[in-house]
Amino acid sequence: MKNKITKFEDLKIWQESHRLAMEIYVITRSFPKDELYGLVSQLRRSSLSIPANIIEGFYRYSTKELIQFLINARGSTGETIYHLLVSKDLKYINEDNYSRLRQRYEILAMSINALINSLRKKK
Repeated sequence: MKNKITKFEDLKIWQESHRLAMEIYVITRSFPKDELYGLVSQLRRSSLSIPANIIEGFYRYSTKELIQFLINARGSTGETIYHLLVSKDLKYINEDNYSRLRQRYEILAMSINALINSLRKKK
């Protein structure tokens, strides 16, 4: 029997998105100061939007609304990947960090998509 998820912290996609957001905060500390209100802000905002949307959908208690917030989280995943690409191209992060983070965000997007598809089938 599967364990019922009773709090958002039980969601694997939330756990990974939170870990990734914390990692984004760490790596952006080394970005140039003139990017504080530019790329640093955008990257942090988009990475935080992922777990925040997951939580907001979880607390809506409606499958339809949860799906919509998961779609928003998936979109923010793509936005974060793009900001990481720009960071790499500007040499703010190295190729290894970019590849590692991109892979984790791609896996996260697939996991979010799998949950969306599962919830749609249950409707």
